[in-house]
Amino acid sequence: MEFNEQTIKVSIDDGKCLECESKACIAACKTYARGILVLKDGKPAVEGDAKRLGTECLACEYECWFRGKGAIVIEAPTPGLEEYRRKHGIS
Repeated sequence: MEFNEQTIKVSIDDGKCLECESKACIAACKTYARGILVLKDGKPAVEGDAKRLGTECLACEYECWFRGKGAIVIEAPTPGLEEYRRKHGIS
């Protein structure tokens, strides 16, 4: 499953979620954001308009990696990063 918020893209490998006992991403979303991730059929699902309601807090990814199964990856584009890296010789 994938969804977009204002500037980030959230990808969830929900096959891993079925094996997850903690469902830490759901709790994190309720604690640190607006609770747009809900549990549906044993997997996270988006409830509501993620572009409008998402806070881009990254808590779901953090909690999934440390307390879940590492199923969530967030892409947060950083304009100018590649140019900066080239300028400073960082690969």
